[in-house]
Amino acid sequence: MNTHRILAVGALAVLLASCQSASYSPRPIPAAQPQGIDGQWTDPNGIISSFNGGRFETRTTDTNSLLAEGSYRYVSDQMVEIDLTSLLRQTTSRVNCALATPSQLNCTSSTGSQFTLVRRI
Repeated sequence: MNTHRILAVGALAVLLASCQSASYSPRPIPAAQPQGIDGQWTDPNGIISSFNGGRFETRTTDTNSLLAEGSYRYVSDQMVEIDLTSLLRQTTSRVNCALATPSQLNCTSSTGSQFTLVRRI
């Protein structure tokens, strides 16, 4: 009986030692993916477009001058329609954008011009 106790205590000691020597490293929590298009986006020329609560603005990066403004609305979860006024050309136009990924908008203007916007982090 004494041998069984010694073995049991020895096994318990080994078990406790193995628990203490195991290292725990928590997994990093992935960042939440942004929903919709609210936020800032850039085009290949570095022009910044901002979407916020239905309002749209495009500004230069160097002087922060307003180039265009307008509004946007969701046609579907992945499609957005932008009505904008260009302050440089004094024209209005409509642009349709598809949310290709959470960080990329593929857009086509009413004149057929295509461009891509990338979400700023």
